[in-house]
Amino acid sequence: MYSKINLYSFCKLISLIAAVIALASVTAKAQQKLAVTVISAIDNQPSNSYYINNRLPLQKQHFIKLPVGSIKAGGWLKKVLELQRDGLTGNLGEISIWLNKTDNAWLNKDGKGKYGFEELPYWLKGYADIGYMLNDPKMIKEAKFWIDAVLNNQRKNGDFGPDVRRKGNRDLWTNMPMLWCLQSYYEFSKDPRVIPFMTKYFKYELSVPDNQFLKDYWENSRGGDNMVSVYWLYNRTGDKFLLDLATKIDKNTANWRQKNDLPNWHNVNIAECFREPATFYLQSHDQKDLDATYNDFKLVRTIYGQVPGGMFGSDENARKGYDDPRQAIETCGMVEQMTSDEMLLRDTGDPYWAENCEDVAFNTFSAAFMPDYRSLRYLTAPNMVVSDSKNHSPGIANEGPFLMMNPFSSRCCQHNHAAGWVYFAENSWMATPDNGLAATLYTQGQVNAKVGNGTAVSLNETTHYPFENQINFTLNTKKSVSFPLYLRVPAWCKNASVKINGRKVDFDSSEGSYIRLKNTWKNGDQITLQLPMELQVQKWTANKNSVSLNYGPLTFSLKIDENYTAKNSKATAIGDSGWQPNADPEKWPSYEIHPASAWNYGLLLNEQHPQTSIEIVRKKWPQDNNPFTNTNAPIELKIKGKEIPNWTIDQYGLCGVLPQSPVKSTQPTAQLTLVPMGGARLRISAFPVID
Repeated sequence: MYSKINLYSFCKLISLIAAVIALASVTAKAQQKLAVTVISAIDNQPSNSYYINNRLPLQKQHFIKLPVGSIKAGGWLKKVLELQRDGLTGNLGEISIWLNKTDNAWLNKDGKGKYGFEELPYWLKGYADIGYMLNDPKMIKEAKFWIDAVLNNQRKNGDFGPDVRRKGNRDLWTNMPMLWCLQSYYEFSKDPRVIPFMTKYFKYELSVPDNQFLKDYWENSRGGDNMVSVYWLYNRTGDKFLLDLATKIDKNTANWRQKNDLPNWHNVNIAECFREPATFYLQSHDQKDLDATYNDFKLVRTIYGQVPGGMFGSDENARKGYDDPRQAIETCGMVEQMTSDEMLLRDTGDPYWAENCEDVAFNTFSAAFMPDYRSLRYLTAPNMVVSDSKNHSPGIANEGPFLMMNPFSSRCCQHNHAAGWVYFAENSWMATPDNGLAATLYTQGQVNAKVGNGTAVSLNETTHYPFENQINFTLNTKKSVSFPLYLRVPAWCKNASVKINGRKVDFDSSEGSYIRLKNTWKNGDQITLQLPMELQVQKWTANKNSVSLNYGPLTFSLKIDENYTAKNSKATAIGDSGWQPNADPEKWPSYEIHPASAWNYGLLLNEQHPQTSIEIVRKKWPQDNNPFTNTNAPIELKIKGKEIPNWTIDQYGLCGVLPQSPVKSTQPTAQLTLVPMGGARLRISAFPVID
């Protein structure tokens, strides 16, 4: 009996050893298949077999934007898009006079009509793409109504759109954003009318004499937007005349290559146009062009951008001496900065542009709206303790109710805001020149793409980033496929780690880089990226030695009790606003926001070791999946501070200019709560430091 048991045990032991050896063999093979490298930039020399990169002689892009429809937003980002659909973006057609279908120049072949300029394409480029991403039949149908009107009303000479004349010259600015609408529509629908339409239009542009081309203020500043569309078409047709047109556009666009100055200091123009030299660099191959874009960005940030949130203090136009964090930025400026960041990320591969895009999106853009996205304000500042309908000029460079949350207000931001979040989602994944994929902006969702040898795969991304540091990816594929997967490591992150199917991957992490995982992937593979977050103090020495507090990609603001007061949207709208006769201000109210608690605090902070003076408090994820509110914030910071009695609202009704730090205060110590800056509609985000 005992011998049989021993023999049985011996056999079991042999089987176990064999299984271990087999597992080790499989693991060894898997490790042989996996190649991990950490790189600072993506190699742009290979040619992606499935997605359109730049044609020669254009420099190839480091990342390739996937066609519209390839990416589906999830999590809080999908919730935001749904709020936009159900809120102002999705219903602006019943409010805005510029979207009226009567006497609209966009609906007439001769381009004549009372209503018709930038407002329609500003709105449509976001509205349509939200419809495509959410697969919303109503939005897709409404978008196609306007797209069909454009395609069906091209004039014999190739021109289209509102026939706006300034000093006798045809103003082409308004067509530039409409071209972007056509590009998205073509990627989504493959409508064969788009390519010949754009070809004919660009031949018309080439025929316009230089002394009549891009001469008005807006079109002259924003020629880079036109150039982007020219290259988009060139990459699909290869028509050589398009390169001549791009050269013509660059020649006649405002000079964004000045060393210590800009052609103008309008906030939206800066955010939108500083990239023009870098766009032309794709054709010129002249390093000076690329350097000019970086120089413009640095110049503006050095003078007016010593503030948290990724933007700069400009209000309408940047003014010397107005550089305190109480100076604001247009919502349009935020949208255009994010768009520029996304383009520059593709063109340069520099992860810095992804960093700035997240900074603006998470900390500034989200706070420009009411939490339900049914109204927005024209201007938002890092330090903003009142949001009302008063005229705050000359404290800000605008005369009128520019701080009001108003759905009826402003011809530009009211329409242009729609593109911010959906463009962010569309650029969250990119194709790479080596037939791989890159996760560039982290957010929950799904990407569908061809990789490797042409195999169609999908990657599901689940995360609460930027509020949490773990990002999970699940691969779905019908067959095993070899391709590289790139994961961006933010500059603020030390010791990033990756697990594949629960096993840790060995590599030396580097901030501001990409992890390249070349592997033969199979269905169901799980990739887990951990991006440890730490408290960091950003000191703004050029702005009164103030500080801002960061945790990962989030910047934090003082939690100020916000008192909302509904107002009549018509009575509190900016002067050049327009609305339809039946637009109902009771259905679409505007709001003033006033502080219901003290805001004038300085921090008691250990700047070298902030963790000793700050407590991190984690809360439950909000049930409505909308974390960008003070109430819903899933993370808070606790820190002590003191009031600064002489830091008050100033004579213009704005948050007073920062006192010089360190500041002495005899007030009692108070326990303060800080919340993510992006959820704070009233905010102090640049703080004085108490001595």
